[in-house]
Amino acid sequence: MIYKKIIIKIGTNVLTHDDGRLDLEIMRNIVEQIANLKKNGIEIIVVTSGAVGSGKFLITLPENLNEVTKKQVYAAIGQPKLMSLYSEFFMKYDLICAQILATKMDFCDKTHFNNMKSCFEGVFGTNVISIVNENDTVSVRELMFTDNDELAGLLASMMGVDSLIILTNVDGVYNGDPKKPESQVIPEIKYEDIAKLEDFISPEKSKFGRGGMLTKSGIAKKLSNLGVTTHIINGKKINSILKVLNNEIIGTKFIPKKSLSSAKRWVAVADGYEKGIIYVSKCAEEVLMSKDRVASLLPVGVIKIDGEFKKGDILKIKNEKNGNLGYGMAQYDSKMAREFMGQKNKKELVHYDYLYIDV
Repeated sequence: MIYKKIIIKIGTNVLTHDDGRLDLEIMRNIVEQIANLKKNGIEIIVVTSGAVGSGKFLITLPENLNEVTKKQVYAAIGQPKLMSLYSEFFMKYDLICAQILATKMDFCDKTHFNNMKSCFEGVFGTNVISIVNENDTVSVRELMFTDNDELAGLLASMMGVDSLIILTNVDGVYNGDPKKPESQVIPEIKYEDIAKLEDFISPEKSKFGRGGMLTKSGIAKKLSNLGVTTHIINGKKINSILKVLNNEIIGTKFIPKKSLSSAKRWVAVADGYEKGIIYVSKCAEEVLMSKDRVASLLPVGVIKIDGEFKKGDILKIKNEKNGNLGYGMAQYDSKMAREFMGQKNKKELVHYDYLYIDV
């Protein structure tokens, strides 16, 4: 087995038939594969969709309800059904399911982040499988994940896994329109080639889920920059997960660029969670972007500060032309940062250990 710690993300269209009903045979096969890997000492976190789809076939709601409310009700009803099936299937292999429902807010704060991480680590080495889904019942639009691909990506970064395996209902990333016979699956994609995918990947969303291949490739790019290998494979094909772990050529594999510390990983996935924006001079930009130097963000290089923040908050870092450079964790509040701005011999605003620059 090529990995020791993985996250498996199961898409809605993998778990369901064309009419949206749960595909129990596929679920059983996926559970059997995960149980096999678990018995071989591999630590696994499962991110699963399917709660809303499951709930739709358990109740008929009044037509006058808005779509957000309907989704919340479907999720509230469908999630217990979904988990009961997982629990039933995993029990056959003497494995217990732990349910974790997450919102974006859980990744915004370092304390929340560490508490959730401790929960996952607490069940490693036991006969427990952590099963994660977005808490659709309480999520509001501004705190919703783009989809469960984003949730899986955040967890992969949080837990320092070796690989994220995304199960979808297609064979991987194609070099053209998948509906055209001349298009072929790309077996491997290097980090520097990921940006080129946007030229031919369709932005079309999946039939029942919120995501699409463009979103998946975006998550793969971010994780590649953090040192995590991402696989996009057809989860409807029998034993596809086992084939990946046995290093067989299947689906599309995104080759990672580098590895980062756990602190930097947390900062690196902070897009959308920042409390302030720091603008730096051209000179400071060159220092921060250098691959040959270890540098913190010093107040002397700061030319402008937007927003109010406290020590420990996430900051977005931009250059003079408003271009994004990366993210960092503030070492003190915005009041002190403005007082120190442009001055030499002051404490770093962002220490290198908590600084992520997208070089």
